[in-house]
Amino acid sequence: MTGDPTDLTLAEAARLLRRRGVSAVELAQAHLNRIRTTDSLLNAFITVDETGTLASAKESDRRLRTGGGAARPLEGCPIALKDNFVTLGLRTTCASRLLADYSPPYEGTPSGRLKAAGAVVLGKCNMDEFGMGSSNEHSAFGPARNPWNLARTPGGSSGGSAAAVAARLCLAATGTDTGGSIRQPAAFCGLVGVKPTYGRISRYGLVAFASSLDQAGAIARTVEDAALLLQAMSGHDPNDATSARRPVPDWPALLKRGIAGMRIGVPEEYFGEGIEDGVRQAARDAIATLAALGAQVQTISLPHSPYAVACYYILAPSEASANLARYDGVRYGRRAGGPLDLNGLYVQSRAEGFGREVTRRMLLGAYCLSAGYYDAYYAKAQKVRTLIRDDFTRAFETVDVIAAPTTPTAAFLLGERRDDPLALYLADALTIPASLAGLPALSVPCGFTAEGLPLGLQLIGKPFAEDDILAAAQAYEQATDWRKRRPEFPA
Repeated sequence: MTGDPTDLTLAEAARLLRRRGVSAVELAQAHLNRIRTTDSLLNAFITVDETGTLASAKESDRRLRTGGGAARPLEGCPIALKDNFVTLGLRTTCASRLLADYSPPYEGTPSGRLKAAGAVVLGKCNMDEFGMGSSNEHSAFGPARNPWNLARTPGGSSGGSAAAVAARLCLAATGTDTGGSIRQPAAFCGLVGVKPTYGRISRYGLVAFASSLDQAGAIARTVEDAALLLQAMSGHDPNDATSARRPVPDWPALLKRGIAGMRIGVPEEYFGEGIEDGVRQAARDAIATLAALGAQVQTISLPHSPYAVACYYILAPSEASANLARYDGVRYGRRAGGPLDLNGLYVQSRAEGFGREVTRRMLLGAYCLSAGYYDAYYAKAQKVRTLIRDDFTRAFETVDVIAAPTTPTAAFLLGERRDDPLALYLADALTIPASLAGLPALSVPCGFTAEGLPLGLQLIGKPFAEDDILAAAQAYEQATDWRKRRPEFPA
């Protein structure tokens, strides 16, 4: 092929590999070279597996040469995994000192399915520790940086994945979304990020943060690429009791069905106080484009959305405090040296291993679950979560898709909100409601600020109606040129 292989989209690379227009080894080596020469600026990767990457690429070339790879949709395509996806024999750190040297004894379902589809895993991407953060600054391995502006955050917690895709270090990457951790980084980095319906992708092999909210998803440069990655990971898994027994549609084939007659709701609560003027206008312009493409646009109300952040920051830390209790210095992970007794081992191992933000959320969660406060906080937050879910249920009686900004602002400066947890938590104000309701949602690029920072349009669908939001995003993407812009990185 002519040109730089790292400029290919995932779909283009897959087609070119099947036609033998490029080899898997050539494609893998091009991305490894780019990582080697530029990731010191971004810090997008925690672990790069050069040996494993080239071995997998050689196997893909063999399969493609003999015809065995023709049926595997991602054969030979180099991707990256967020570092909370459990991978057999490849360290999984969750960006924490506690798991800095942890090499899992098994393969998780999402990563295993991607490998079974032929994907070549380049390595593991940086993130906020255990997924707790919105800026990727809460990582034991240092912050990742936004390739559009190295002084700014790529978002979080899947910031390393978004930075790697935007900077052409991989064709696509996985992320996890608990309160917006796929959609917000995608918006900040000018990418497509999809969180499917809760239960659509197995959580077996995802290191838990908040079990009733965590969901794996895709970060890519185009809607088609995101659909391909999502397709490979989805489906029922008997290893996960919350995994949905629903058939997986052929999402890539459904992208071009158009949106004529699609009913799109615009929630007034998502355009109010705290939303930057440029963000608000970009989203409204994008919605006008959807209307011009044949969608029927109407204003709706999601009245309990303003309570979503407060609700989330009771429920998610409460679940985190229970999930992270397993890190006791006994079974696996960091073990403190020289404690006086068993309790000392627990305390010292956790004090040495957990970072500041994780500690803050665990303490908050333990407080909300404690005797005398459970009913006042946790039980009440569960009731508010039901009200938020009911708002969406009523809205979807009259609309098919909900459209709004993905984030209140564009990517903010690294360090700007590090010492102000509330300001950082509000970065997810527009993504949290869909997470609390377990709904499919995505972000698609919809413009840029005057400073050249990307902005995202969020599309939210009915349960298990990923095809609706993907079709709407595809129609918008093809009608605009935002996907063609790329960061001038390295400068």
